[in-house]
Amino acid sequence: MKQTIAVLGPGSWGTALAQVLAENGHDVRIWGNNAAQIDEINTYHTNRHYLPDLTIPASIRGEKELEIAIDGADAILFVVPTKAIRSVAQEFVKKVKNKPLIIHASKGLEQETHKRISEILCEEIPVEKRRGLVVLSGPSHAEEVAVHDITTITAASEKVEEATYVQDLFMNDYFRIYTNTDVIGVEMGAALKNIIAIGAGAIHGLGFGDDAKAAIMTRGLAEISRLGVAMGADPLTFIGLSGVGDLIVTCTSVHSRNWRAGNLLGKGHNLQEVLENMGMIVEGVSTTKAAIELAHQVNVEMPITETIYSVLYEGKEIKAAAKDIMLRDGKIENEFSIK
Repeated sequence: MKQTIAVLGPGSWGTALAQVLAENGHDVRIWGNNAAQIDEINTYHTNRHYLPDLTIPASIRGEKELEIAIDGADAILFVVPTKAIRSVAQEFVKKVKNKPLIIHASKGLEQETHKRISEILCEEIPVEKRRGLVVLSGPSHAEEVAVHDITTITAASEKVEEATYVQDLFMNDYFRIYTNTDVIGVEMGAALKNIIAIGAGAIHGLGFGDDAKAAIMTRGLAEISRLGVAMGADPLTFIGLSGVGDLIVTCTSVHSRNWRAGNLLGKGHNLQEVLENMGMIVEGVSTTKAAIELAHQVNVEMPITETIYSVLYEGKEIKAAAKDIMLRDGKIENEFSIK
C-alpha cells in the first residue's frame, strides 16, 4: 500500500533511505534547513555533498518548511544528527496535525542526559501525536544502499506490528529488514559501535595488522554488550545485525566516518584537524564522552572506550594509549561482569 513518508534530514543516510522508499512506490518528501541543498534536490535530483554519484528519484520532493513536509504523512523518519534530535522533535510537535508513526535511523547518545534517541523522541512527542515508534538500524552504508548493494538491517519496536509496518515499507530485492522487540539493545549497539570504529581506524592508521583489528572488534563487542545489558538490553541482540553486524561494517570500511576519523588520528592528526577534514558529523566522538559517563554511572568496565576517550578528550598520545591498554592486568576472556 502506498504511504506518505516525510524524511527529516537530507544527509547521506536520509537520502539513501528516501531513495529506497521512493523506489518502493511511496510518496516521499525530504526536509532540510539548507535551502541550497533542497533546491539542488528538486532541480537537479542530486545531493552532491553527501552522495556525489547518486541520481535521486525525481518523485522525491525536497521541502524547506517542516510543516509542509510532514503534512498528512503516515510516517516520519528522523535521520538528523543526535544533537539535533530533541530540537527537531520539538519543532515537529508544534506543526504536526495528525498522528503518524515515528521512525528514527540515527545512532548516538545524547550528551549530558546519556539518553537513547527513542527516549528523547518519546519525551518530546506526546502519545497523542504519534501512533508508535520504531528504530531502524543495522550494518549499512548509504553509499552502498544508493547503488543497490544487498543490505540487511533491523526494525525494532516494543510492538511487533509497528516493526512489521516498517519492514513492509522498506523491504525489496536489495534491502531486507528483520524485526526485533529489543529497542534498548538495537539502539545501544548502534551508538556504541561508532566508538569502537574510531579505535579500529586508529589501529589501521598506526600501521597494525589484522590481528589487532580482530582484537579491538572482538573486545569492543564485549564492552558494547556489557553496557547494553546493564541498561536492560537482551544480550542476544549483540550477536545480531545491530550488534556484531553493524560493528563489522563500521570497523572495516572506508565508507565509515568514524573509521576514517580514527585512521587520521592514528596517522598523527589532532582531533580538530580530523573533524575539519571530515566535513560531516562523526557521531562516535560525542558518543565516547556520553558512554564513558554512563559506564561510570552504572559501574561498567569499558577499557577500550576509556582509552579512546583519553585520546579524544585528554590529549593522550595515541601510540602510548595503545601500549597502555595492552599492558593492563590479565583478564578472563568470558568474564561478563561490572568492575
